[in-house]
Amino acid sequence: MAETVFMIHGMWGSPWHWDNYRRIFEAEGYRCIAITLPYHDMDPEDVPDPRLGTASLLDYADALEREIKMLDEKPIVIGHSMGGLLAQILGARGLATALVLISPTSPAGIMAITPSLIYRSWRIHARWGFWKKPMRQTFSEAAYLILNLLPEKEQKEIYSRLVYESGRVACEIFYWFFDSRGASRVNESKVTRPVLVIVGAQDRATPASLVRRIAKKYQAVSTYREFENHAHWILGEPQWQEVAEYVVGWLKSKKNE
Repeated sequence: MAETVFMIHGMWGSPWHWDNYRRIFEAEGYRCIAITLPYHDMDPEDVPDPRLGTASLLDYADALEREIKMLDEKPIVIGHSMGGLLAQILGARGLATALVLISPTSPAGIMAITPSLIYRSWRIHARWGFWKKPMRQTFSEAAYLILNLLPEKEQKEIYSRLVYESGRVACEIFYWFFDSRGASRVNESKVTRPVLVIVGAQDRATPASLVRRIAKKYQAVSTYREFENHAHWILGEPQWQEVAEYVVGWLKSKKNE
């Protein structure tokens, strides 16, 4: 039976984020499931479901857990950006045979707010009540933070496909010290399967300095790899294949652990 790779997109995302990686993984014999997070199945031009604004990371994680438990066996869980944080949460719940964290968002205890994020997303965070409303980046914010290595035409094409995100989730990630439920908390002692942590050296949304701390959190089981010529949109930037192929090679090396 083919191993299953369970793919989780990041903020403002949809399953199409994984189109490139699916081709690589499926050619290697993996079965790929690219999941849609709750309330993200929408046209970017439509008004978002109001329930999205108050959806929690825990709601996302619980929905993903239900999907995984319907599978025949535990999958490899791979997540990008916020999807990387959700992968960590699922790993601590014992739901994965291995974790691949690509440009992952940090869990509670590691400060996710950086000067670049503050400067480029202050408009969102300064809006009163943002923590209970759907929210979306402007094009200039997305171009600077997540699409900075792409030409403008491609930036606009990708931005046109991004959807809204939960303000509550943003609050749980960036202001975890105010969250009494600890939605973004991960107990690293419960992450016992192999973990691959990847980041681009030019990433402005989840800088390498931050992602190194995530790798260190799971140092008993983690492998860290930094790609010099990549940034946050590592799933589709020029030479994205080198990253996907590295992931496949790492998974094969860990298959029997």
